[in-house]
Amino acid sequence: MVKLSVVIPARHEEFLGETIEDLLKNKKDDTEIIVGFDGEWPMKPIKQYNNVNYVYYPYSIGQRAITNRCVSLAQGKYVMKVDAHCSFDEGFDTKMIDAFKEMGDDVCIAPAMRNLHIYDWKCYKCGKRTYQDKGDICPVCGAKQKKKMVWKPRRGSWNYSYSFTPEPKFRYYKEYKDRQAGEIVETMSLQGSCFMCTKKRYLELNICDENFGSWGSQGIEVSCKFWLSGSKVLVNKKTWYAHCFRTKAVFGFPYKLSGRQVHNAKKKAKDLFFNHKWPKQKRSLKWLVEKFDAPEWTPEDIAKLK
Repeated sequence: MVKLSVVIPARHEEFLGETIEDLLKNKKDDTEIIVGFDGEWPMKPIKQYNNVNYVYYPYSIGQRAITNRCVSLAQGKYVMKVDAHCSFDEGFDTKMIDAFKEMGDDVCIAPAMRNLHIYDWKCYKCGKRTYQDKGDICPVCGAKQKKKMVWKPRRGSWNYSYSFTPEPKFRYYKEYKDRQAGEIVETMSLQGSCFMCTKKRYLELNICDENFGSWGSQGIEVSCKFWLSGSKVLVNKKTWYAHCFRTKAVFGFPYKLSGRQVHNAKKKAKDLFFNHKWPKQKRSLKWLVEKFDAPEWTPEDIAKLK
């Protein structure tokens, strides 16, 4: 019986195939994978596998919308949304399900996040090898370089504490990392590239609300909906996923992303949660900010919160 459905929203992704293969290699339970192609096929052909289902839309409906379509098809009790350029710890699925058994099904949990080293640039003229975000021109001889796959988490890259500013803007909350003991810890916010909850809670809280737009403020949306509805947002340090962040040198963003779209998502989050307008809200944002003693929040900022 399927316990976990891993959902991957994708649009013209270069490393989707590697992400799927990594999931299949490291899952230990009867975990299914659902991939949503949002108006574009991946850059490289994708193989057919058991327990991997593909949903294709001939036109783009947006990242949140394609995620919701995949969740609607999920057979698992739990759903995990992940980006299409990630690697995973061995047995990540059983370790995450065990965390819910310990903490209860009302919460949202993410694995610890690491940085994914996908490839190096290799110059076949002079032999120079450089990191993935350095560009495809050899710094030594000026020749065109080619990609040499690495696909490993970077050493020392462990993140499990996040917050957001009054803007609101995502922030790594390094000051909070060592304040909590134990292997399952609380976090004010999430990064957004991977999170897991029950399908029931996902639907109840309208996670990936399409009114936010295609992209932007997802970690803030998810974390506020769980915390402010009376629940918790946690990070399971017993397991991890590694995420590759988009840069122009590594791989660009697959959507036409305007500053207005990002601004509108922030504006939506601020209006909904800061002004206590979300109908399922039982706690105030002031409570959340004060609970985590969130940096960059001045007394004046807190006083503005309802």
